[in-house]
Amino acid sequence: MKEQRLSEVSVARQAFIRRCQRLDHGTIRGLEVHDREPFFGPKTEVLHDLKLDGDEASRSELDLSDFVLCKPIRRFFSTLDSIRNGTVEHIVVQAGIARRALFKDTDPVRG
Repeated sequence: MKEQRLSEVSVARQAFIRRCQRLDHGTIRGLEVHDREPFFGPKTEVLHDLKLDGDEASRSELDLSDFVLCKPIRRFFSTLDSIRNGTVEHIVVQAGIARRALFKDTDPVRG
């Protein structure tokens, strides 16, 4: 996968990255995908996983205006490109990065 920077992706994808960074640890449920772009719709849920037994540092990229996107985020966006339109049922965010995603495949050929 080609290296990609925050400044090179759409505003919707930048907003998704920033939302994950602010969430830090948690789950996003029901993220809509419209024409390959992530969209926090009215049914999207953002669940915060708060660690009570220690301090958690926020992502250093939160203070940066541009940076190289990590491989899990590039792979997630590649998946959105293949979904095109639909819903990502469940996204696990750890340390401000989407690490796992569960989505329904509506294309039997792709299976």
